[in-house]
Amino acid sequence: MLAFVLRRLAQAVIVMLAVGLIAFSLFRFVGDPVLFMLGQDATDEQREQVTRDLGLDRPFYVQYAHFVANAAQGEFGLSLRQVQPVSKLFVDRLPATLELSFVAALLALMFGIPMGIYTALRPRSLLSHAMLAVSLAGVSLPTFLIGILLILVFSVQLGWLPSFGRGDVVQLGWWSTGFLTASGLKALILPSITLGLFQMTLIQRLVRSEMLEVLRTDYIRFARARGLSDRTVYFGHALRNTLVPVITITGLQLGAIIAFAIITETVFQWPGMGLLFIQAVGFADVPVMAAYLCLIALFFVVINLVVDMLYYAVDPRLRIQTT
Repeated sequence: MLAFVLRRLAQAVIVMLAVGLIAFSLFRFVGDPVLFMLGQDATDEQREQVTRDLGLDRPFYVQYAHFVANAAQGEFGLSLRQVQPVSKLFVDRLPATLELSFVAALLALMFGIPMGIYTALRPRSLLSHAMLAVSLAGVSLPTFLIGILLILVFSVQLGWLPSFGRGDVVQLGWWSTGFLTASGLKALILPSITLGLFQMTLIQRLVRSEMLEVLRTDYIRFARARGLSDRTVYFGHALRNTLVPVITITGLQLGAIIAFAIITETVFQWPGMGLLFIQAVGFADVPVMAAYLCLIALFFVVINLVVDMLYYAVDPRLRIQTT
């Protein structure tokens, strides 16, 4: 077990170093940050001074090594746009993104799993066809279009919900939350639906296909032959085996929800990490962009590491293969 974990940790470190190198090399030459900061009227002396202060006159590998060393300590340098520590900017924006992602994932699970079960057990009903139509729309329509349509209906025409912002928040130490205010909860509704709709349809279709596959297996036929009720067969046997791959996919989708929040946050001007990244792109803010990509990669690496360890714990075949 220890060798397996150490091997996965070594792979995770290599992946993070590769992602950091790619992110840093891609965005290192996007525009001229000194020009963005000083404008066209700056003198050559001012440009040289700012370049030296930011360390942009150093060789590429020196800047990258400095970036990796600081990132390992949770420091990503100074934002070229806001002239503040990048770590502070992310700490301020992290609660908004995590709360939005949490609510979106919760909605996807609460609606996706029951809808998938129902469409598998009642495939010919009118409600099943309606649910499948909704899932098809959720998969087909781009996220930004769904958000714009929701804003048009519920904010512009009906005036029920806010179209942008996070609402009022309560500060609990360094964590700011909108769960404790009415305006904060109302502001969460539209962006969380927008972000969670694709994940909901994915979970629904996965549960449906797995449920239909499990219902065709021999042990389900034997359970029926024993005279067990439909409720026991469906929820005591079929659903339990259906949820094994669903839990795996759901865990991996948590990282995808955080990564895809960038579009939703832009549409709703949600003050999270995704919006910060979009603003950094427009300003060629290299430290913020590189730090964002590394942070998203870290989420995926950690989730995959946890999933691998769970597989190792529950699957004896994997333990045999690694010995």
